[in-house]
Amino acid sequence: MKKELSSLLVLLVLITFFFSCSKRNIILPVSMNESKTNNTALKPATTVVTYLTRDAADVTTNATGGLILMGGGTDVDAAIKWFLQKAGGGDVVVIRSTGSNGYNSYMYNMVAVNSVETIIIDSRDKANLASVTQKIRNAEALFIAGGDQWDYVNYWKNSATEDAINYLINTKKVTVGGTSAGLAIMGGIYYSAQTGVSVTSAQALSNPYNVNITLGQNDFIASSLMQNTITDSHYSQRDRQGRHITFLARMMKDFNYATMKGIGIDEQTAVCIDQAGAGKVYGINQAYFLQNENLGPETCVSLSPLTWNRGALAVKAYKITGSISGNGSFDANNWVFSGGTAFHYYVNNGVLFQN
Repeated sequence: MKKELSSLLVLLVLITFFFSCSKRNIILPVSMNESKTNNTALKPATTVVTYLTRDAADVTTNATGGLILMGGGTDVDAAIKWFLQKAGGGDVVVIRSTGSNGYNSYMYNMVAVNSVETIIIDSRDKANLASVTQKIRNAEALFIAGGDQWDYVNYWKNSATEDAINYLINTKKVTVGGTSAGLAIMGGIYYSAQTGVSVTSAQALSNPYNVNITLGQNDFIASSLMQNTITDSHYSQRDRQGRHITFLARMMKDFNYATMKGIGIDEQTAVCIDQAGAGKVYGINQAYFLQNENLGPETCVSLSPLTWNRGALAVKAYKITGSISGNGSFDANNWVFSGGTAFHYYVNNGVLFQN
């Protein structure tokens, strides 16, 4: 009897141990799954950094349209004043992907406006937020700060932010523009700098299909005054004439344009164009306006130097020196100029000449 009781006791201990182990083995995976579910549910909401100076309430004013195209470096006070006056006392918005609120006090203290708000849009998620795009759509003037134009293309192209910018230009008809990278994206054709390496004039002229020449066509900012036009900034200071001519050559070769135009702007210089297409140059340096004279390049192929001679008249150019009050005259509708100097650029075997 004792033997039987002893055996029974051993059996009960074994059964208890078995179920205890089984219970732990069953519960552990369930607990991990719950943890996984909870982590997903707790994903933080997208946070957008904004800087607001003065009134947060939206106002509607008699704003007028136009473009501000600034070449980088120190901002041109006279051009910024022109831009702010176009807002008619309304709300001014500055967008950028890096940086801080440097424009807020500068702009707010220059001309009487309801508010200046800077929005940092540094991801596609943020570029598609209604809270961001509604602020842009409510603006009476929009300024795109300097930075990296590939960030702007990468984050904003084909997004609700792109739609909001084009709404301001084409539907609400207020003044829009920017400096440096903000200028780079304003053309119907644009240099995107996708590789992260800014191509030099020497590199572009020696090989017009250099890997760092990345061009976008009619798929981003859409202004009727900037069709068939590519911009470039920091122009003379960084010797960018040669690469700009190469961009024009590529546009004619790759996109089959009969007429291509370019606007190159020096640092501390800006081209301001009103809603009728009439422009002036502000600042202390020059703005350059380029257009092919007739035919495209003779030689524009990969791994060979560019040749675009056409009797030393390949690209006609017009240079206007800026001033505090705005100098020269530029008609963006028919590409007619006054108050500056006319000349030609041409390229022989990768070497840029001026005639």
